[in-house]
Amino acid sequence: MQAQQWKLGSIMFVLALVTSGLASGQQLPMEPFHESGQSITGAFEGWFPNQDGTYSLLLGYFNRNMQEPMDIPIGPDNEIEPGGPDQGQPTHFLPGRGWGLFTITVPKDFGDKHLTWTITANGKPAVIPLSLNPLWRLEPFVDATGDTPPYIGFSEDGPFVNGPVGQTESLTATVGTALPLTLWIADDDKDPLLRRAKDDAPIKVHWIVLRGPATVKFANDAPPVETVKLKSPPPGTPFNGMETTTATFSEPGEYILNLQAQDATGGGPGGRQCCWSNAKVKVSVKP
Repeated sequence: MQAQQWKLGSIMFVLALVTSGLASGQQLPMEPFHESGQSITGAFEGWFPNQDGTYSLLLGYFNRNMQEPMDIPIGPDNEIEPGGPDQGQPTHFLPGRGWGLFTITVPKDFGDKHLTWTITANGKPAVIPLSLNPLWRLEPFVDATGDTPPYIGFSEDGPFVNGPVGQTESLTATVGTALPLTLWIADDDKDPLLRRAKDDAPIKVHWIVLRGPATVKFANDAPPVETVKLKSPPPGTPFNGMETTTATFSEPGEYILNLQAQDATGGGPGGRQCCWSNAKVKVSVKP
């Protein structure tokens, strides 16, 4: 009797996982983790409306190869159609789950149309649909408590932008020479009681490579956010901070780096879909 109850409970648990995966829009097949040789699946996080009447589709990925980062160039093995194959998706996939890393803007009249993102890794294709299904609408700019995402600027004078879309800066670098990466951050600091220690910043940041032909080494890919005083912070942001690290490139070429900033609520990607922000840095690396 106990064995039968255990089997029934296991079946219900699996069904619950499948149902929750479909409802969230992730559409990630339930495969076990492996060190290498496995597939990579695009992850549709959901969509949200823009002020100009267009819509943003928010995406990430799931690399099941826990010991195998992979590079898949834009083309038949990494395409978003129709309108692609290049619609801003990553070509460098770190092991594990990359949450809410980029957006695709679709027009006001997108309606019930859909896009598909195809990734073929280790000979294994994975295809996901992207649409404006009402079940997948997100509110990434404010949560039920009034918390909002951190603002990120490339200068202490701004401009400052928050949310998943963020803004982009272009820099140049030389192979083998460390490139300073300093960004300024402001936050509403809605949940100071959730900090680990009294003097901890309410913001955590993480750098990754989205695109690039070769290896990038960060001095610290999760540098601490230090408290500073900004000259013109966004309204309603009592916390002002700055993060700094360096990136060193092993080969010349064009790279895209992404900084993701998440506040102290522990929400953001993989949580409540609020409150985190992205900022992208395009780097042209010379020999």
